[in-house]
Amino acid sequence: MTGFVFNEKPIQIERGDGSFVYDDSGTEYLDMGASYACVPLGHSHPAVHEAVTEQFEKLTYVQASYPNAERTALYELLAETAPGDLDNTWLCNSGTEANEAALKFARSATGNSKIVATMQGFHGRTMGALATTWKDKYKKPYEPLIGDVEFVPYDNAEALDEAVDEDTAAFIVEPVQGEGGINPASHDYLQAAREITEDAGAALVFDEVQTGMGRTGSLWACEQAGVVPDMLTSAKGLGNGFPVGATLVRDWVAENYGSHASTFSGGPVISAAAGATVSTMVEEEIPAHAGEVGDYLVNELEATLGEEVRDVRGEGLMIGVEVKRGANRYLKNLAMKHQILALPAGRTVIRLLPPLTITESEADQVVDALEDLLTE
Repeated sequence: MTGFVFNEKPIQIERGDGSFVYDDSGTEYLDMGASYACVPLGHSHPAVHEAVTEQFEKLTYVQASYPNAERTALYELLAETAPGDLDNTWLCNSGTEANEAALKFARSATGNSKIVATMQGFHGRTMGALATTWKDKYKKPYEPLIGDVEFVPYDNAEALDEAVDEDTAAFIVEPVQGEGGINPASHDYLQAAREITEDAGAALVFDEVQTGMGRTGSLWACEQAGVVPDMLTSAKGLGNGFPVGATLVRDWVAENYGSHASTFSGGPVISAAAGATVSTMVEEEIPAHAGEVGDYLVNELEATLGEEVRDVRGEGLMIGVEVKRGANRYLKNLAMKHQILALPAGRTVIRLLPPLTITESEADQVVDALEDLLTE
């Protein structure tokens, strides 16, 4: 048997264009999952394609100890577009790696070991990041994981204040929980987290692997709360389909980060893809569009579905529709009956993470399809 790591779906995707993908028979699907938010500019975006092709013809790869123009340009672009003074960037290959690096950096820079994380949070599947992930189903087969991790209720400043102490290296948190069910944190909570960690001398780490790159209506979700963390992690949409992650850090962390390294840190082709993604995101004001269409979609879902669902929530184009029964049955019918691809977030939440370029008319297709399925 081959391919056992993933439970493959019965749709073989062959190509993509904008908000749509096409299977091997030519059937068109509206991609409302964007492969877990990995193509915020849409499939086969010309700016990314051009940047990657041009770089590929010059140099495929050189290790990060040798300066390269594309990598240097990406460092500068991320520093320029990051919130506050997050001027230093560590490049890697995924969100898990970005979070793993942040945890290591925090322990090295503070000299402490305790990590505080949130219930229902998800930060990755390597041994360190997994230790800060809440659900046992992800962790049990691999225990024991790294120790000295404490979990607190999400969006509860009082519980956070009790947990963070002089032995704490970091508090890691998603501004909007993704895997945990699309749960947005209040701005007051994120602001309190900034004060609590600063008072304790601990690092505040915002996991923006899913919320970043314009997903919530601003380039970074933390900007909406007016909070600058000590570290911010990014991946998924950062390369518009190419595997890249980044850990953005303040000077005090960078000055004593330890000896972390990675062979494939910021290869030229990957850096070109990420640079084209970020620059297009900013120049074409994609986050603002995501905010507008996201508001439209949430309002239409609420007005149309009403009492057929428990809740509609989210920020920008990171939306969760909490249904009254299991979400997977609806996801299958969305795909097979309406040619719309979406994702679960826990057992009862339909997660919508489309390319940020979708139109209101495309959003209407999703509303109509969900109305059909939920009222049949």
